[in-house]
Parts: sequence; structure tokens; C-alpha cells
Amino acid sequence: MRQRVISAMDHFTKIHTMSDVDAAQLIRRDEIDILVDLQGQTAGARANMLAYRPAPVQITYLGLPATTGLPSIDYVIADKFLIPENEALNYSERPIYMPDVYQVSDRKRNVGPKPGRADCNLPSEGFVFCTFNNNYKYTPDLFDAWMNILRRVPGSVLLLLADNQWSEANLKKEAKARKIDPKRLVFGPRLSPENYLARYQVADLFLDSFPFNAGTTANDALWMGLPLLTLTGRSFASRMAGALLTAAKMESLITYNLKDYEEKAVALANDSAEMARLRAHLQTVRSEGVLFDTSRFVRHLEERLLPLAKLAA
Repeated sequence: MRQRVISAMDHFTKIHTMSDVDAAQLIRRDEIDILVDLQGQTAGARANMLAYRPAPVQITYLGLPATTGLPSIDYVIADKFLIPENEALNYSERPIYMPDVYQVSDRKRNVGPKPGRADCNLPSEGFVFCTFNNNYKYTPDLFDAWMNILRRVPGSVLLLLADNQWSEANLKKEAKARKIDPKRLVFGPRLSPENYLARYQVADLFLDSFPFNAGTTANDALWMGLPLLTLTGRSFASRMAGALLTAAKMESLITYNLKDYEEKAVALANDSAEMARLRAHLQTVRSEGVLFDTSRFVRHLEERLLPLAKLAA
């Protein structure tokens, strides 16, 4: 993917060995009109470089699912589900609203061969819930809901990411404390990107985390035709999956409280016809919808950035 990005650029300059001052001076000398920062305050951030104002227009995108609070960032790329207009005043940046969805999709992702249930240590029968979000996104309330769902859907299992041995042991312990057989939690290891995507095909329903939703992971699940159930709040981080589902015209999978989230998961697990309809709809979304239409996204982003470039020139 890195090589694809480099090959697509007219110029590619590495700044990781430069100081913040030197990097900012280089950006200024190259007369960059619009700088898009993909990190915010995540690991490896260069907030001090941005503070020198090397570009007239500075935008945050994707990396930090929140307002940066930085006076050096002017805009955030969003959509009106992700940041409702009545919530925009809580952001230090001005939203650049995309008409369909804030998140761009890669239509050239490689997918490995579909694994069998046995390959994923899953039972031969039974409904498979999954969540491949990092386990630090799990909360006790959310875990309670997941265990209630397993209790109410006999024979079902929850496929989780095997992030580390301690979290796996603790989650099994917490399941047992809630009178759920720990064997109903199935842990899958981290895989190469193509095999990670293929694994979505053995699950029946993705259960999103809250208050920190799936972002890229939600996109991956929907791209692979796996319906996703989300719980939405007010913050950026709790509205990411809902933004994708809105673009996919699957608003019925957006819930706003834990009770409805649990009830919807149980109802879907017991409605094979509705699950088949959702999967068929996702195939249409993949080929015809706006969610994965990368060219459409690019055109809309250009339409919004070009006026800013003219102001900066």
C-alpha cells in the first residue's frame, strides 16, 4: 500500500528524520497550499511542526477521531452524520462536509481464500457474532450486553481478536462470571491483511464497540459483505460506524442505547431472511453504492479543496 501511494505522487519527500522546524521550513519552501494531517495527537504526531503554520490551510483527517483542539488546524473532513451541524460548535476546526461519507475506501484491497469454520476454531453450526476491534475498546457495560446476547441466542459464539494472552484470559474469566461458557468466546490471531479480510466471511454479524466505534474495521466488515450493528453516541468516535451505515442506506443497524442494541442483535440472529437481505444489499452497495465509490469521493473532495487552495494561493 505504501508503494502504491508513493507511485501515485508527483513528489514524495520523507521528513521523519527532520526536526519540526526543518520540516516546517521545507513545507513552506515547497509552497504547499493545503496540508492534511493524518495523525492529530496519536502516536508519532508532529503537532509542533503544525504550530509553525507551514501551510496557509491545515486540515485534520482520519487519524484522530475527535477534535484536535489545536489552533493550528483549520478544518476537519467529516459528514453530517459524523459531526452533526448542531455539534460542530464543540470542535475547534470547521467541518468540511462531504456529501456522502467522511471515510474514503480502497477498492483494490486483496482478499485471501475464504476460510472454513474449522480453520477459525468455530463450531460447525450456530450463529457467529464477531468483533475485531482492539480489546481496549471494550467496556463492562458493552461486555454485559454481548454476554446477554450469547445467552439469548443458544449455540451462538463470539469471535474476537486474540490481541494478547492476558486480555484473552480476562475476557474468558468475565464471561464465566456472567455464567457464559468461556468456550463460546473464540479468539482469532492477527493475520496478514488479505487473510484478515477473508475471515469476515465466516461471521454472521459484526457487533460494534462503544463509545469508541469501529472505523477502518467497520469499513472492512461492510466491504466483505458482513452486516454490522452499531451503537451511536454524540462524539466523533461513537459515530464512525453509523456514518458508514448511513452512506450504505442501512440505518436500521444503527442503535442509540444498549437495550436496543441487544434487542436488535438477538432479533437479527433469529431472522435468517433479514440477514440474507442485508447481505444481498451489501453486495449492491459494494458495486453500485456511494460508500465504496472512491472516484466519487475524490471528485467531491476536490470540489471542496480547490476553493481553499485558491484562497491560500
